[in-house]
Amino acid sequence: MPKVTVRYWAAAKAAAGVAEEPYEAATLAEALAGVRERHPGELERVLRRCSFLVDGDPVGTRGHETVWLADGGTVEVLPPFAGG
Repeated sequence: MPKVTVRYWAAAKAAAGVAEEPYEAATLAEALAGVRERHPGELERVLRRCSFLVDGDPVGTRGHETVWLADGGTVEVLPPFAGG
């Protein structure tokens, strides 16, 4: 199972209470399920509005279950930012 680092930005960071944390997951969907399990409540609400980068590449509208994660990779959780 790949080990990845999930990095939270802005409102996601505030809701998670940490800047980043490790997860073991094969897909983005599995990683986000782990995030929701570890941080129920406010972060779940924030995640619905976020966009995601996996190893620097935008996920866009792809199904999260189709986005495979690489060992040592990163998932950036990006809430909408004011002004852009």
